[in-house]
Amino acid sequence: MDFLIIAAVAFAPGLFWLWYFFKKDKVHPEPLHLIRKCFVWGMAAIVPAGFLELSFGFVSSFWQFVFVAPIIEELIKFWIVRLTVYERIEFDEPIDGIVYAAAAALGFATVENVLYLFQAYRTGAGTVATLAVIRAFLSVPGHALWSAMWGYALGFAKFSDAKRGRELVVKGMLLAIGLHGVFNLVCLSGPLFAVGMLVLVPIFWSIANRRIHEAIAASPFTNVSAKAAAPGSSDLYKEDSEKDEVS
Repeated sequence: MDFLIIAAVAFAPGLFWLWYFFKKDKVHPEPLHLIRKCFVWGMAAIVPAGFLELSFGFVSSFWQFVFVAPIIEELIKFWIVRLTVYERIEFDEPIDGIVYAAAAALGFATVENVLYLFQAYRTGAGTVATLAVIRAFLSVPGHALWSAMWGYALGFAKFSDAKRGRELVVKGMLLAIGLHGVFNLVCLSGPLFAVGMLVLVPIFWSIANRRIHEAIAASPFTNVSAKAAAPGSSDLYKEDSEKDEVS
């Protein structure tokens, strides 16, 4: 019974935040089967990420946590999206990059959450409850927010020329790794943890929300919806169709 309860508690935040980011794509939502695909592959990615991070056992735990882990984890999540959904026709607007990035990131974060909570279970239920709350509002959504940086870049890169696309992705990846590393650094700050999070979390959400709004605004489907909702737009479309018929 304890196993099922902890598993449910560990999975709940990832599923909630997955729903949250999925609902951001209101105009032209992505197919649920592709969202699930990225989420499941994100879950599976914990295995190669773990092995790769262990291979850097020769560096200190500080370097592991602040530099090695963010680099490996963000790159693996990126390649999940790049190799599974990026070339599909359903990936047809900039916001899709953020949505799929969040799905892969939350799959990864969910398995990571399971591992952390079961590890904490050995020290007592109080520890599990505290850790579950902290991770539900910080670490789990954090993975989605960091990956949204390269997801945003990937979304715009698909509709840019190759050179510009590469530049966007590199910048997005560096930002994701940087934010991830800063978060991990604050986690090591001991008594300054709470203060650091009060500063960092609003910054993370501000950056991510700005990118979400920019990606939605750049969508061709957003533009079509805006035109259709504009006053007198139906008359304009009617006039255009009449002109086409005459011509």
